[in-house]
Amino acid sequence: MKIGVMVESFRRDFKEAVKIAAEIGAQGIQKYCTHDYDMTDAQARELLDIVTSHGLVFSALCGDFGHGFTDPAKNPELIDKSKRVLELSKKLGCNIVTTHIGVVPEEENETKEILRKACRELAEFGDSIGAYFAVETGPEKAVVLKEFLDSLGAKGVRVNFDPANLVMCVGDNAAEAAKVLGPYIVHTHAKDGRMIGNMEGWEELPLGQGDVNFDEYLPALASTGFNGFLTIEREVGDNPETDIRMAADFLREKLAKFGLDK
Repeated sequence: MKIGVMVESFRRDFKEAVKIAAEIGAQGIQKYCTHDYDMTDAQARELLDIVTSHGLVFSALCGDFGHGFTDPAKNPELIDKSKRVLELSKKLGCNIVTTHIGVVPEEENETKEILRKACRELAEFGDSIGAYFAVETGPEKAVVLKEFLDSLGAKGVRVNFDPANLVMCVGDNAAEAAKVLGPYIVHTHAKDGRMIGNMEGWEELPLGQGDVNFDEYLPALASTGFNGFLTIEREVGDNPETDIRMAADFLREKLAKFGLDK
């Protein structure tokens, strides 16, 4: 498995963030592309050159335009923008765009069908260009998301597995959830945290300080056949660079421990 970093987590400009990512030994970066999804080919080449000149690659792009695809009036515009980000991912040498689609209901209802229609269109588009929209885990339990993905009838919508979101938001066990969603996982976020009370809230914490059991989770993830990026995301904290450096060291130690650093 490889270590990546969400460059926005550094809270620096892009060039400086890429430089730091390389310094800490990351192999890839992820970037938000919701404001520059329509960049020209020349702009895309310039962006890619910055990354490759530091010996890095794009692990994925982030194409999260809001709270998902639950509003049929807004979906045509959001779906079109999402498709443009997926096309951009190919220009930047990767083929994965992570996103949030909204909360998938357990029961069949109008909202679930609206989500299914939007995601089926995205999945079919992904299939047509050999790329993936990766739904970030967390708003619903893993079994609910798997059942929903199974119903799409296309492979272009997969999973961006965030173990902390599952632990913090819905009380799933990360290792068991990885086994459930294994066939769909194409990218992951390396994040940790804990639920507060009985689903009363959550707290994001540095890796190893929350309730994600990485000694169970990483081998379980590997058992699914996943050998891609663990992309560090740090959304809170006063010293994100320090936390990210610590996270990279933490991941290297765990990957070496389980022989997953190949």
